[in-house]
Amino acid sequence: MGSVTVMGNTTIGERNIVYPYCVLGAPPQDLKYLGGDTRLEIGSDNIIREHVTMNVGTESGGALTSMGDANLLMCACHVAHDCHIGSRCVISNQVLLAGHVRIYDGAVLSGAVAIHHFVTVGEYAFIGGLSRVVQDVAPFLVTEGSPAAARKVNVVGLRRNGFGAEAIERLERAFRLIFRSGEVMSKVLGEMRREGATDEVARLVEFLQNRLDGKHGRALQP
Repeated sequence: MGSVTVMGNTTIGERNIVYPYCVLGAPPQDLKYLGGDTRLEIGSDNIIREHVTMNVGTESGGALTSMGDANLLMCACHVAHDCHIGSRCVISNQVLLAGHVRIYDGAVLSGAVAIHHFVTVGEYAFIGGLSRVVQDVAPFLVTEGSPAAARKVNVVGLRRNGFGAEAIERLERAFRLIFRSGEVMSKVLGEMRREGATDEVARLVEFLQNRLDGKHGRALQP
């Protein structure tokens, strides 16, 4: 559509719909950026609504900002330098992604969510509106608040994405053990690994362990 600005080294795939007043590929809002040959890569079948901004990467952050396929970015979202968004994500109105944020496939971010730099959002996570996210967001769970915290399993989202009742029940049992048992999380995760957690539960356990090991609860933090 008209009134879209595409700048810099930007690659856009097929069948994307970009609404007016978006700015794609502008220089990063990072004072360390030196004007290097960094990139923005956008996949196919995405819908990018009005006033969305997506910046290219920085020399020190991998030189790339990227987004996969079949995502919906609603009005006035900001995707900062060196962010990586997977596929089939919904990013609602006025969501703010600081630099170096990674969002995995199928995640849903509700309106006005603000995400700290270097945060990772796991697959099929749901983040409630107006949440302030300063640590990694676990996959398969509903997370919300200020600061955001895990509340429950994302049952509705998992069903919509084809997860069966057995997989959801395993995740709900794991959630109760990890977040509601009163035990120290590191101890619970260690026991679950020794018992041989499988499938989605294993991915949840691995993600949470990486968060515990990461600086300030962010596994990507250098």
